[in-house]
Amino acid sequence: MPSPCYQKTAHGLVIRIQVQPRASQNAVAGLHGDALKIRLQAPPVDGAANRMCTDFIAELLQVPRRSVEILAGQTSRAKRLLVRAEPAALPAIEKRLLSLIA
Repeated sequence: MPSPCYQKTAHGLVIRIQVQPRASQNAVAGLHGDALKIRLQAPPVDGAANRMCTDFIAELLQVPRRSVEILAGQTSRAKRLLVRAEPAALPAIEKRLLSLIA
């Protein structure tokens, strides 16, 4: 059953993220409406939280950092991330993402 926080595209997965910067530790905090809520230690200054967001998602989904990019929300807490992946790798990435939500 697909989660409301992501959708499959021809290029990979587009994930809606709600970021809480300046947290005590990096962590997934479940769902926030139709977005995956993550807490990040980085402050929202000079792109630090954006870099940490993409790095953290890449680590969680076990994909290269270069595979994760911010499509929308560069200056917002609500972001849309694209996780680029080959079609054969998508089921494993989707499974890891769903395990974060459960």
